[in-house]
Amino acid sequence: MSYSSRESEGGWYFNASLFLPFKDLQYLDLSVNNIHGWVPNEGFERFSALSKLEVLHLEANYFNYNILSSLSGIASLKELYLGENDFNGSIQGFERFSLLSKLEVLHLDDDNFNNSILQSLSGIASLKELRLSRNNLNGSIHIKEFKAFSNLEELYLNDNKIDDFVTTRDSNILTKLQLLDLSVNDFSARVLESLTSFPLLKTLDLSNNNLEGPFITKELSKLSNLEQLKLDGSPIDKSLLRKIGVMTSLNGLAVSDCGLNGTLPDRGWCELKKLQEIDLGHNNFEGRLPSCMANLTSLRVLDLSYNHFNGNIVQSPLSSLASLEYLSFSNNNFFIPSTFSFLFNLSNLKILFSDNNILALEPDSLTLIPTFQLKLFSLSNCSINIHNRIPPRFLHYQYDLRVIKLSHNKLVGQFPYWLLENNTKLEYFIVNNNSFTGLFMVPYDIRPNMFCIDVSDNYLHGPIPTNLGLIFPNLEFLKMSRNKFEGNIPSSFGNLVFLDLSENHFSGTIPMHFIMGCHNLESLILSNNSFSGQIFPTNSNWTRLENLHLDNNHFSGTLPTWMGNMTHLEKIVMAKNNFEGPIPIELCKLVDLEFLDLSDNNLFGPVPSCFNSSSISFFQLNKNHLSGPIPSSFQNNSNLLALNLRDNHLTGNIPSWIGSLSSLRILLLKANHLGGQIPNQVCLLQNLNILDLSYNKFSGLIPHCLSNITFDASTPKGFLGVSSMTIAFTSSLSSYLNTKSYIFKYLPDDIYELEGFENVEEVQFTTKTRTYSYKGDILEYMFGIDLSCNNLAGKIPLELGRMSSNIRALNLSHNNLSGPIPVTFSNLNQMESLDLSYNNLNGKIPPQLTEMTFLAIFTVAHNNLSGTTPDRKNQFITFDESSYEGNPLLCGPPLHNSCTKMRPPSTISMDIKGEGGSFMDMSVFYISFVVAYIAVLLGIVVVLYINPYWRRAWFNLIEVCIDTCYCFFVVHYHKLFNFSLA
Repeated sequence: MSYSSRESEGGWYFNASLFLPFKDLQYLDLSVNNIHGWVPNEGFERFSALSKLEVLHLEANYFNYNILSSLSGIASLKELYLGENDFNGSIQGFERFSLLSKLEVLHLDDDNFNNSILQSLSGIASLKELRLSRNNLNGSIHIKEFKAFSNLEELYLNDNKIDDFVTTRDSNILTKLQLLDLSVNDFSARVLESLTSFPLLKTLDLSNNNLEGPFITKELSKLSNLEQLKLDGSPIDKSLLRKIGVMTSLNGLAVSDCGLNGTLPDRGWCELKKLQEIDLGHNNFEGRLPSCMANLTSLRVLDLSYNHFNGNIVQSPLSSLASLEYLSFSNNNFFIPSTFSFLFNLSNLKILFSDNNILALEPDSLTLIPTFQLKLFSLSNCSINIHNRIPPRFLHYQYDLRVIKLSHNKLVGQFPYWLLENNTKLEYFIVNNNSFTGLFMVPYDIRPNMFCIDVSDNYLHGPIPTNLGLIFPNLEFLKMSRNKFEGNIPSSFGNLVFLDLSENHFSGTIPMHFIMGCHNLESLILSNNSFSGQIFPTNSNWTRLENLHLDNNHFSGTLPTWMGNMTHLEKIVMAKNNFEGPIPIELCKLVDLEFLDLSDNNLFGPVPSCFNSSSISFFQLNKNHLSGPIPSSFQNNSNLLALNLRDNHLTGNIPSWIGSLSSLRILLLKANHLGGQIPNQVCLLQNLNILDLSYNKFSGLIPHCLSNITFDASTPKGFLGVSSMTIAFTSSLSSYLNTKSYIFKYLPDDIYELEGFENVEEVQFTTKTRTYSYKGDILEYMFGIDLSCNNLAGKIPLELGRMSSNIRALNLSHNNLSGPIPVTFSNLNQMESLDLSYNNLNGKIPPQLTEMTFLAIFTVAHNNLSGTTPDRKNQFITFDESSYEGNPLLCGPPLHNSCTKMRPPSTISMDIKGEGGSFMDMSVFYISFVVAYIAVLLGIVVVLYINPYWRRAWFNLIEVCIDTCYCFFVVHYHKLFNFSLA
């Protein structure tokens, strides 16, 4: 019996009376139930009445040591599972387990026990299996601590911090031990000497340890009964493969990811006549496979993947291994014949991985038919040296395939419908990123096993078959993106969990039956099509939806308020449609929302201030008609990476809490009606990549502290580029093989990886006088500031020239800035675009700017600059007259007004900070003024001397002026005198 309850998120309390009527109960599973305790007088002590109960699962709850005394009364128990509870290392009460005389299996993993747990369990002599995985056992463990466990056959001590296992000769302890798991600890190679004390040991797992040091042949030979040895993930001496031949009983060996290199030795491991499974993957082996491998006639499972083997695989001994069921030589440099005929005699072969190799042309022989019937075949990412790239012909003779993967090969021809038709038990059909053409067709009969179909990135066209959901009733994952499909989508897709139809030519509305039918849908990707109408005309049943991508379509209407009921939504991308109306406040219920993009629509009204999700990372509402202030809902959000509110009608100031967005990397407020001063709190956003405040009404000074922004691509930050979602599945290997595998439990992860979809953060930013869209990895390395088209005044802060040299673009144009251009700008040696035009800057252009060798755009047009233009060298030789126009006092190339007189260096007045000369040379001004004054006086005297008429007129004028002044003085004096007397 398995029982679960979800009565309360805070947990529930166990009531034993619910189970007492089941007198014959033998098996009870209460695991993962959030149980915090039990009802008074209804604890597990009452289970003593269940005299036939043998197996009890209580793992992953919240029990503590108080439960132990009540469990000790269940005398019939044979198996007890208590892992992942709240024991917190407490061993109090375990001494009572001595009453469980029939107990054979005890699991105590993930309970924070230390070494003392071994002594507290010493009273359970009947134990055959003890699991203490993932606890806090550490240091050295002595075999004497297991003296009481005389019947123990399986011991799991993995995922602890044990570094030694001390044994004594003739200890006569753990003499029945057959399986020992010491993986993920700190053992060295010398542990093998201690383990020779276990004469019946058959399975030993030492994976993920530090097995450095030599392996002694004498010690290896003493493990004469060992059948399975796992050393995966442990650095080992490469001599092991030469010495391991003395372990004559070995039938399973796993040495993947052990740092082994060079060529495979031609002796030692090839002498293991009983070897049935070997994993050599994820190492650095190279060269050809040794011929001695042909001696391994019992080999059933062979993994050579992720190495550097090369040569023509036809000449390898693989074709001699007649017992092979599982063969992987993926991710090497083998030359593989396109027919795969070298494997045709391996009649037991069921699984074949051949990805990432070189597929070479071999003439087809119609008389050769493979003797095997594969269940899994993977051929992806191969370099194909063939003009006619078609699927291997032998696949026409396969009728039992469960998994077929032919992705990323650029295979050509008509859609391989025959693969679907011939293999009635097919579960995974993955043929993405090829060049298949034609219609996507489905078989005529129902295929209940089909689970996943990926035909994306091909050239398929036509409609989706309307009976797809009927033929594949259990299909959960369907990806058809980046093809040429057209028409309406079917009204039924079955019981889908993931659907991606993006980048096709679909049109029409979303069918009502589809909206109401896919109850389990988690991801819906319909981007870049021509869908229209309302997105959800009625309340849908998509309560599990996590990812909704509807961007680049023609959807219209208002955003439905009941979207707030989709409480699992994490990503909403609905940009570039025709949505209108306000943003529903119901969206604020989406507490798990991470990515929201409603940009490029016709939304209006204020931005809801209730968006308080701490998990939101990308918030994009640009290119709408939104109004009101910047909402305060993002305050203190340490996860927000991008805030894009540009091209709206927002008003007010930048709030002071903006500095609390510690992870913010993109801040775009361009083209709104924001005003006031740029707050210094913006400088606290030290991780910014792009800051765009252009086309607003900001005034005041440019904050000096903007230099605090690091513009450092090497600093660990939130990822801005393409975040892809990969859906991975796991499947038991035993379901595909004739016999059970000991060293492989599951198929490799990558065989079931479904390349999901990408969340692309796209940012528009103006640089080099053009607006570019930055997305993907390049966005990680784009750094820029745009403060143009505002009312900023004052001098350009010197500190801006001391910003990180990684900045690529700086635009301060169309403001009221004055003063000189800072010489410190020459430090920004990776700057590509510098725009200071349409201001009131004066002084000289610093000649040091020519050191900015990455500049593609430089403009200081329409200012009050003077002096000569910078030398025509480096990037400055590429700038034309438009970079300097509108500065009347500037001279030199490329301007047409040349500098006719060069001032001597001694007359150039330089500021002590190197900010260039003043607007006018004052010493020249004084001299020229005096000379001009004297010249005017002398000119008057000469004229009067030469012309008598002018001389008489001049003197008459002087006489009239004297008389007038005299009369004015006398009259006003008498009036003032009389007024004073009165």
